[in-house]
Amino acid sequence: MENSVSESSRLSPLDAVHVAAGASFTDFAGWKMPVRYGSDLAEHETVRSAAGLFDLSHMAEFLVGGTHAAAFLDAALAGKASAIAVGRAKYSLLLAQGEGPAEEGGILDDLVVYRLDEHRFWVVANAANHDVVAAAFAERRTDFDVTIDDETERSALCAVQGPRALEVLSRLENLVLPEPRTLDGIPYYGIVEASYRETPVLVARTGYTGEDGFELYLDASAAPALWNDLVAAGAVPCGLAARDTLRLEAGMPLYGHELTRQTRPVEAGLGRLSDASTPGARVLVGLAAEGKRAGRAGYPVLRDGEVIGEITSGALSPTLGIPIAMAYVEPDASAIGTQLALDVRGTAIPARVVALPFYSRKARS
Repeated sequence: MENSVSESSRLSPLDAVHVAAGASFTDFAGWKMPVRYGSDLAEHETVRSAAGLFDLSHMAEFLVGGTHAAAFLDAALAGKASAIAVGRAKYSLLLAQGEGPAEEGGILDDLVVYRLDEHRFWVVANAANHDVVAAAFAERRTDFDVTIDDETERSALCAVQGPRALEVLSRLENLVLPEPRTLDGIPYYGIVEASYRETPVLVARTGYTGEDGFELYLDASAAPALWNDLVAAGAVPCGLAARDTLRLEAGMPLYGHELTRQTRPVEAGLGRLSDASTPGARVLVGLAAEGKRAGRAGYPVLRDGEVIGEITSGALSPTLGIPIAMAYVEPDASAIGTQLALDVRGTAIPARVVALPFYSRKARS
């Protein structure tokens, strides 16, 4: 709910900028963050058609360095950080270890690992799991020659997302990349160490919206000037409400919804990131429903009147104009085309299993 912010909420380095812009706020993972500036639908469409600007300074960042940095991350996370090329990134998982059969292998967080050079990695985790990740890193660093610097308080993160993101960033005269690197030469899931107004900045090309986009990490004190420059260059401020519908259309999981401590990677379709081979008791699927009433997180999924699953995220898709949802269902109800129903406050809404993502910019173009 907008403006439901506690006095104890942590403030983004851009808080004053958001207040001046008339944003509505919400408490998200203990942070006061803008949920919208005007219309959710308009902000969503801006990202699909032009360039939206998001404040993601609540995300947790850790700089991992040292001669054993790669080996440490190999041991601490799912997958092989040591296989990441310099200047590239990998989506990874932090899994529970030794916590009993009920939680062993459960997902503690999903994160992105960027390799800056041979012995330095930039690890970005979810805001709500900052303390969990910090504690796991501290526990798992034993016997490794590594330094782990928590950069969360010192860093800000501005993300430009949309088909015109590259165009907007190219207008920033004060953003300087090391020669011969160029913005359009940064690959998807790539990162470059650059500078902005002589302040070091990491420019990554990842995103969470299904569109092309860039993330800029820099010292918190320099963030307001960067934000204002990006707005002047054509980026439109967008809030967390639009970010959520964008990521749902893109079929991207959200921790606390599709991913939890009780979720195994194979259940969420992320078995490739883990060595665990235990078959899942449920399967994450996409659902497209009829009408205009959308199912929400926690609503039951039905087959022939029987509950066979639960929605984790749902909304009326602004781009597609139909209700969409992600849900965990029984394996024998997970095939594409399976006819199911959503229990929306006592009414069974016909739905069918569809392939994820719901939206793809390649298909649109």
